[in-house]
Amino acid sequence: MTKAYGFDTLQIHAGARPDPATGARQVPIYQTTAYVFRDADHAAALFNLQEVGYIYSRLTNPTVAALAERIATLEGGAGAICCSSGHAAQIMALFPLMGPGRNIIASTRLYGGTVTQFSQTIKRFGWSAKFVDFDDLAALEAAIDGDTRAIFCESVANPGGYVTDIPAVAAVADKAGVPLIVDNTSATPYLCRPIEMGATLVVHSTTKYLTGNGTVTGGCVVDSGKFNWSASDKFPSLSAPEPAYHGLKFHETFGPLAYTFHSIAIGLRDLGMTMNPQGAHYTLMGIETLSLRMERHVANAKKVAAWLEADPRVESVTYAGLPSSPYHDRAARLYPKGAGALFTFAVKGGFDACVKLVDSLELFSHVANLGDTRSLIIHSASTTHRQLSPEQQQAAGAAPNMVRVSIGIEDADDIIADLDQALAKATA
Repeated sequence: MTKAYGFDTLQIHAGARPDPATGARQVPIYQTTAYVFRDADHAAALFNLQEVGYIYSRLTNPTVAALAERIATLEGGAGAICCSSGHAAQIMALFPLMGPGRNIIASTRLYGGTVTQFSQTIKRFGWSAKFVDFDDLAALEAAIDGDTRAIFCESVANPGGYVTDIPAVAAVADKAGVPLIVDNTSATPYLCRPIEMGATLVVHSTTKYLTGNGTVTGGCVVDSGKFNWSASDKFPSLSAPEPAYHGLKFHETFGPLAYTFHSIAIGLRDLGMTMNPQGAHYTLMGIETLSLRMERHVANAKKVAAWLEADPRVESVTYAGLPSSPYHDRAARLYPKGAGALFTFAVKGGFDACVKLVDSLELFSHVANLGDTRSLIIHSASTTHRQLSPEQQQAAGAAPNMVRVSIGIEDADDIIADLDQALAKATA
């Protein structure tokens, strides 16, 4: 669709067309593994990447393709690849860029599972990560070396709600000639458009706000289409001849869509991190109300965070939407529609009080998820971030006296009342 349409229109219509066979208005669930070729020449053209079409649902599926187009449109990207989870999206994002001995520079403020994936799991591929405080741009620049192939951060970091200065980080990435990858899960394209700020790739856990109802897992990688993969020899997967396709050069052949085509033709082909069509359908329906939900999420988060900050049983609140936050001005400048609905707060009484608080809540759900319509809570230090060292927990905003909340779209007064009664029990 043309980008002249507004966000609210695109979140409903982008990627969705009446089904040519039946006229169905909603995107059908194409629950099929394979697709019939017109003839032998058609099949050969598809396998040689000479023609775009459907071969096998590990690679592409019409329902999943509609979702990819919608997310790419909302993010302002050239193309997108949907996959099985947010963690899968991170590996998919790195796969065309990396090789044995190569490294990425990652923010210290990341979801605990991402820290583990980058500090431990990617070592099995011969990759490595260096963790840097992205508020220290000099340290970020100094960490980059000849083997660095990407810089990775979150727009609004999970769990602490830290706001990354994406334009400043993008300037460092541009100077180094490496892509900037931004996880935009917590902010969504409604609040933040990283590509417009200089990001090369955007990743999502579509499980969270994009779907918005806690029903399916999924991930997505959006390509800006703006990076020159042939400017150096750092990215041979995209610039050099590909043996599996008779020496085809992806960037030379596909231009702005080189990364997208490579991720489908090689990434999904060989890694198999495929999104299922029913999951894509749920997420397509969820995105139709994204802006409405995010407005309510942000409004509720502001009200709840202000109440918590004023409560004597609470030591501190990390929400960037509060004037007291050190990131308030940055959030207002970069994310004028709001700083999201994810933040942490410290409870007087430390670890034990946090556990009592979580166990005493009635409206909140105690789950390892965020971005649901329902208000959610978790004690990160004993769950999502328990595999990290105390220093890593502190750096990530997941100290033992902190709980993470994802504020839902219920009545804000009901959310506050539930926190009030639970805090009374936790700090008695």
